[in-house]
Amino acid sequence: MDDRPSRSPAAAGFPSEIDVIVDNPAWRRYLRQPERIASRAAALLDEPMVVMLSDDRSVRRLNARHRGIDKPTNVLTFEPMGGQPGELVLALGVVRREAAAEGKRLADHLAHLVLHGGLHLLGYDHHHPGEARAMEMEEAQLMACLGRPNPWKARIT
Repeated sequence: MDDRPSRSPAAAGFPSEIDVIVDNPAWRRYLRQPERIASRAAALLDEPMVVMLSDDRSVRRLNARHRGIDKPTNVLTFEPMGGQPGELVLALGVVRREAAAEGKRLADHLAHLVLHGGLHLLGYDHHHPGEARAMEMEEAQLMACLGRPNPWKARIT
């Protein structure tokens, strides 16, 4: 297996403004075509962005450097700067642990987190209850467009 990062091809039917980079090839051990899942979710937002599928260590370093929090998180969102698109960076370990703990399929959780981070790029936030509810409703609608379950519904396993 080639360990170099790979990019999603624009020829796969996704807008060229969406670039998915598989920085950690372990994503492919758990999901077939993780870049396709991320690209499909990001394309719904009609916002140029780079989605980096990375690991806990890299996300922890970025989180410490940019937010002063020395631990990994599921997704970090970086606003567009200098004409460059916004960026999302996802931590495989955190995403896998959350999906397992919540009884969700990993593919569904990945799609949800790409949508969540992308909505932050569009100005959505969840610091106040009203904002959180609006963001959750938008996420649920977008997940339905992908044919994926509402991430806010409790799972019975």
